[in-house]
Amino acid sequence: MQPFIAPVVLTIVIAFIASGLLTLAAKFMAVPVDERAVAIRGELPGANCGACGFAGCDDYAAALAADPEGVKSNLCVPGADGVAAAIAAILGQEALDVVEQVANVRCSGLCDATKTEMDYQGLKTCAAVKSFFGGPGVCKFGCIGFGDCERACPYGAIEVCNGLAKVNREVCVGCGMCASVCPQKIIDIIPDVKRVFVACSSADPGRVTKDLCTAGCIGCKLCEKECKFDAIHVVNNHAVIDYDKCKNCGLCAKKCPKKVIHVYPKPTVKPVVKVG
Repeated sequence: MQPFIAPVVLTIVIAFIASGLLTLAAKFMAVPVDERAVAIRGELPGANCGACGFAGCDDYAAALAADPEGVKSNLCVPGADGVAAAIAAILGQEALDVVEQVANVRCSGLCDATKTEMDYQGLKTCAAVKSFFGGPGVCKFGCIGFGDCERACPYGAIEVCNGLAKVNREVCVGCGMCASVCPQKIIDIIPDVKRVFVACSSADPGRVTKDLCTAGCIGCKLCEKECKFDAIHVVNNHAVIDYDKCKNCGLCAKKCPKKVIHVYPKPTVKPVVKVG
């Protein structure tokens, strides 16, 4: 067995030398870690949604630690006031208020309200079917209903029911990930204190929309005439709300003959759910 002793000893020596070099490299080439950044990252929900304007939670935490005076501590919309207060405490600052957001789908086209014009057999994603003649539905502006938004949501706050994406406003934190993947661009992220919402995006003339969808805005302007605050106007053949003017009175919803303007209940306090 003697011929094998030398290679074994050599291997052990090389291993010790390599481990020593790695230890020295780890000591002298280590990047300093800001403990405040680590603490802030621990408070963030981990959705990495980008709603704060940074690439993800790690980047936001690092930016806050590096420039606490220049980067606001209330940019985490999913974390809401609780996370903003925790971050402010770590940085020794006064807590700033967070304007909570919520997603809304600008469509009311349930399966029984509209029709399909083709039997699509391809990849079951909204993005894929969008490139195929605009989608299988007769209305080319509404929800495609293949669930790209549902799969993108890390909070389980949106799901497709009866061919239409529906948002659970009690769970939604307004991260915007559903809106970013919707190829129809019919998901808006708005302050959750704004409770009046138009659930239609059709740019077709009213007579066309009426034929294609029984739950579509026909651009009659009755809502526009009813509003006392000049907060709603028909733009591109469907009603659009100016949330800087809207007072949540709901008069437009009562007047709408197609019932595509909804008034949601007042928002409740949502718990922070960490996803990573």
